[in-house]
Amino acid sequence: MSEIGVGLNAVELTVVMPCLNEAETLAVCVDKALAALRENGIVGEVVVADNGSTDGSQWIAVEHGARVVDVPVRGYGAALNAGICAARGRFVLMADADDSYEFAHIPRYLAELRKGADLVMGNRFRGGIGPGAMPVLHRYLGNPVLSWMGRWLFHAPIGDFHCGMRAFSREAYERLGLRTTGMEFASEMVVKASLLKQTIVEVPTTLQKDGRSRPPHLKTWRDGWRHFRFLLMYSPRWLFLFPGLALMLGGFALMAWLLPAERPLGHVNLGVDTLAYAAAAVLLGFQLVFFGVAAKVFAVTEGLLPEDEVFKRWIRFVNLESGLVVGVVLVMVGLGIGISSVSAWAHTGYGPLPPVQMMRRTLPAMMCLMLGTEVCFGSFFLSLLGLKRR
Repeated sequence: MSEIGVGLNAVELTVVMPCLNEAETLAVCVDKALAALRENGIVGEVVVADNGSTDGSQWIAVEHGARVVDVPVRGYGAALNAGICAARGRFVLMADADDSYEFAHIPRYLAELRKGADLVMGNRFRGGIGPGAMPVLHRYLGNPVLSWMGRWLFHAPIGDFHCGMRAFSREAYERLGLRTTGMEFASEMVVKASLLKQTIVEVPTTLQKDGRSRPPHLKTWRDGWRHFRFLLMYSPRWLFLFPGLALMLGGFALMAWLLPAERPLGHVNLGVDTLAYAAAAVLLGFQLVFFGVAAKVFAVTEGLLPEDEVFKRWIRFVNLESGLVVGVVLVMVGLGIGISSVSAWAHTGYGPLPPVQMMRRTLPAMMCLMLGTEVCFGSFFLSLLGLKRR
């Protein structure tokens, strides 16, 4: 039997296992999961989301009492999503089918879900990691760094960001609207749950060396980089906005300091060369700020990120019309400085001019012209991104 209990409507917990050629360990995982359900009086089922196994994993799962869902789309996230969508339980627990996680800990997760938690994460560092269960690089660098980034960028109260054994309610999962199909699925779940202010708790669990003779599907550097870039891409503020604002404000401050005259700094004098770099910092900073706003608008419009009320209130003032006004004003300022420079040149009979003095006019004029043009066209682009589509 694939279900422990009576009637489909009575299923409380579905255990979902993603599977790709796990014939060596799948049977013991299914048996342990069903035993945990039975011994604790939990009405539940085991679903194996098979991602195209060629070693007979599907038949093993059925023989040992699991329900198999065939998933043609390759990827860890694709397999899990299909299994979760096929689940009959009110709650879902996901865990790998490599015999590395302790299914006897299922009641710990379910107890928190019954109390009202939306997402219950396992913490292997609190529960214990067996010898050889986690590579040294993952244990002391990869997982701690990525978990720290998750706490810093998204305020996720998680100490083990990438624990593969976690549980959640079906209702909470549906609100997440997860999109990724690969290994990033695990990170996206925690990130979106944090952004949506869902209730996240952790329970201690253990990790043992898996029972497979083949290498794991996880690739240290490839998948580590994928998780790292995912965290950055889901935080446009830290990836684009804050660095851009720092460059812009620093560039403006430096320009205001250097425009009147050279300034001494220690044993050197900062002049028009530094002024040119300051203008470049302003332009580069604006580009980063624009990328940050555009990324946020796109992500919210496409459902990759949830609605942000603070951003929503702020973005109302950054529309096409206000952008065009600001852009045109900047262009006019740049043209005004340029015209005054040409007028000054005409008064000298178009003869040679002091290069340093003229650069103090040329650089601000150039910056205003370029910045104004970028603001105008950027406003059109943001308006295009924000268009409501069917």
